[in-house]
Amino acid sequence: MKKITDYENKKVLVLGLAKSGVSAAKLLHELGALVTVNDFKQFDQNPEAQDLLTLGIRVVTGGHPIELLDEDFSLIVKNPGIPYTNPLVEKAVSMNLPILTEVELAYQIAECPIIGITGTNGKTTTTTMIGLLLNADREKGTARLAGNIGYPASEVAEESSAEDDIVMELSSFQLMGIKTFRPHIAVITNIYEAHLDYHGSREEYVKAKWAVQENMEANDFIVLNWNQQELRELSETTKATIIPFSTKEKVAGAYLADEKLYYKDEYIMKSAELGVPGSHNIENALAAISVAKLKGVSTEVIKQTLMIFTGVPHRTQYVGEVGGRKFYNDSKATNILATEMALSGFDHSSLVLLAGGLDRGNSFEELVPSLKGIKAIILFGETKDKLYTAAVEAGIKMIQRTENVQTAVRQAYDFSEKNDTILLSPACASWDQYPNFELRGDAFIQAMHQLKDIEK
Repeated sequence: MKKITDYENKKVLVLGLAKSGVSAAKLLHELGALVTVNDFKQFDQNPEAQDLLTLGIRVVTGGHPIELLDEDFSLIVKNPGIPYTNPLVEKAVSMNLPILTEVELAYQIAECPIIGITGTNGKTTTTTMIGLLLNADREKGTARLAGNIGYPASEVAEESSAEDDIVMELSSFQLMGIKTFRPHIAVITNIYEAHLDYHGSREEYVKAKWAVQENMEANDFIVLNWNQQELRELSETTKATIIPFSTKEKVAGAYLADEKLYYKDEYIMKSAELGVPGSHNIENALAAISVAKLKGVSTEVIKQTLMIFTGVPHRTQYVGEVGGRKFYNDSKATNILATEMALSGFDHSSLVLLAGGLDRGNSFEELVPSLKGIKAIILFGETKDKLYTAAVEAGIKMIQRTENVQTAVRQAYDFSEKNDTILLSPACASWDQYPNFELRGDAFIQAMHQLKDIEK
């Protein structure tokens, strides 16, 4: 990593722990900063804070006392999950105290190029695809995944060498806390309406996403979804070189034509050869192909890698076959749009959908067109009655309400027959029954494996 001196003897407040906060605190301590860590969780239930204390880092736990700001800090490094409406954060803003996120620190110490991927949907899949493509036939260095995908960016940057690439998934929350951050290649998969409870308005959400290119220059590249008029218009305001991708028209980048994928008129592969289903995954693949081509990856390597890529866990992930039925885990589909995208990739006449979860007040009317033609639907969780109404409106003949994902899998199996597909794509968050979407997806997979035991 770069040995920077920017933080020597400066008082820095790290606000919120989790993985990124722990990494930021350790890095700043190593860089000579006078670090104070503040986390809401009580000290006796906070192993991360206990660990940092043994390193000589000051910790304040059990709340976010505003009086901390009387201590003349030079800046705050904020956990992305803490909103700007937090009283301590609001006070810091009023004091014009710089508030960064950990990805800014990662950029400052990184010796290698950063590829930054953001967007509303498809970030993790596209990030994973890019990592695989850049590592597939690599002779020197490694493409290292980082950021919102689960690996603290500053920790990855600290471990990386000049021969590596950092492939960094970036949330809008993280991008609100950048100052000099400049990826060599940026990707925006798409922009839809999301996280308005955090950002306050769509305008602020889009502004946060678009910040990924704020410091880019003409010798940098930004890969944009040309299907979206909003991104076309925003493209006129960047200094970066634009690489468009589209599933609707031929563009001067990556595109779909006659069910084939191209990059600047070079044929790459058939869309049907992708290892993951769905029109949204064609978009993700086109974005990944654009980055791979910019980095000099050969067409053959791109094709072979994308053919065997079967998805990211919990994101339209193929998880196995039982009794001639194929099972797909899309537990990450925590909103209607994500489920609509997943449904676009399957033959509805042989599809059994499992859906339901936390009730956030949605009526699910907008999901009705995507439900039409589905063979059967099994509903669970707080929203099962609302989804039942939508399923009736869509004309689905076979509708069943059940208790949870586990019972839904067994009923889906009983409703289905050989050559059918069973898809978990809930269109809802998991928190009514499961702590997170990962555990909900794991429950789906476990229930599938239990079916295997029954079949024996």
